[in-house]
Amino acid sequence: MTPESVHRAAPPVTGNRGGRTPFVLLGLGAAVLLAGVALLVRGSGGGEGPVTEAAPEVHARGSSGQGGSGGHSGQGGQQAVEPPPRFDATVCWQDIERFNDEVTIGNFRQWAAPLLASRDPLVRDYLRERLTELIGNDAARAVEVLGWARDAGPREFNVIMTALRASEAVHQPQVAARLLEQGLDAGLDGPRRAGILSALDTQKRLGPEALGRLADFAKDPASGEAGWAATRTIARVMKRDFNEKGNLAPYMDKLLTIGTESPDEQIRYLALSMPMHATPVLDEEASARYAKILTSEGSPDGREAAAHNLSVSGGDKAKTLELFAQSFVSEQEVCVRWALFRFAARVAGRDALPVMANMAVIDPRFQPLHQVFERIYASGTLDFVRVWNSLPDQDPFGCLDRHH
Repeated sequence: MTPESVHRAAPPVTGNRGGRTPFVLLGLGAAVLLAGVALLVRGSGGGEGPVTEAAPEVHARGSSGQGGSGGHSGQGGQQAVEPPPRFDATVCWQDIERFNDEVTIGNFRQWAAPLLASRDPLVRDYLRERLTELIGNDAARAVEVLGWARDAGPREFNVIMTALRASEAVHQPQVAARLLEQGLDAGLDGPRRAGILSALDTQKRLGPEALGRLADFAKDPASGEAGWAATRTIARVMKRDFNEKGNLAPYMDKLLTIGTESPDEQIRYLALSMPMHATPVLDEEASARYAKILTSEGSPDGREAAAHNLSVSGGDKAKTLELFAQSFVSEQEVCVRWALFRFAARVAGRDALPVMANMAVIDPRFQPLHQVFERIYASGTLDFVRVWNSLPDQDPFGCLDRHH
């Protein structure tokens, strides 16, 4: 358990699962499905043998209950029961190998359609990986595939976007620009726009124009799910750029702007909480903005996020501790008070105990917690992570579960 409050996790990114051969070995056991679409893949050059094999006869027991020693079907004999047909796996193997070798960007959608109808996740994995290979580092192919997303059904859309984001070409400037344009296209539905904007989080950095457009869109009252995706994309690229020693300030500025100006509470919370995953050292301006959020944000979740980010900001410890003490007095939500209480220890360590003791006087529910922190510090444990992990109960008020 980390010392941070548990927050909404971003959906996992599906990556390339390796070569195609393991898929063929594992996934193509669904021979019935693939043999059913064999005609599509083989085309008109038939001449291959039948799919089914002859099966040995199996004789049924007679209704009289006698053993199965009766003769073959015929006059007076038992009626033979023919088993279901068995499928020759090599036919399916050959079809998939031909698909693999001959599929192109030009025919991919047509050839993949019946396979997508299978609902087999291994089939979809294979199609994603194969499409990623077809796109490669070719920007024109990537833009063409992105165009398919405008009218693709849900399963095909998932394959398209996952393949595109895994491709090398997604980092080409023209592909990134097209993702932004299409993701902001008001003619598309919200979930489709959200999926496209989410693919932008693959970028190594976002320029001022892209940041501005994403932030303006996220603040739009009508942006909905797509605005949430735009906000998350800014935060994820910020973390990547920050880890590469990039400039954090432009991203933080846009996230704080979204976090204070969006009318959507969930989008505001996301914007305010995502920076904690990069644990940035806040500059004076960002710290001042988070301090204002701590006392003015209508969402308790947003105030918790502000307390967290201020506790790791690296700013003036005494000033932050005083802010937490003042905010605790006026704060009514127990979960925000729990954030202020525990993050006071992160800000100042053992020196925060007097402030925490006063908090416990204001709210007696925190008196047992203060005693626990006192005992841990008295034992010689000073590092906050170790202190946190020494707590017998990290969630005494049931606050952390709210963010799962």
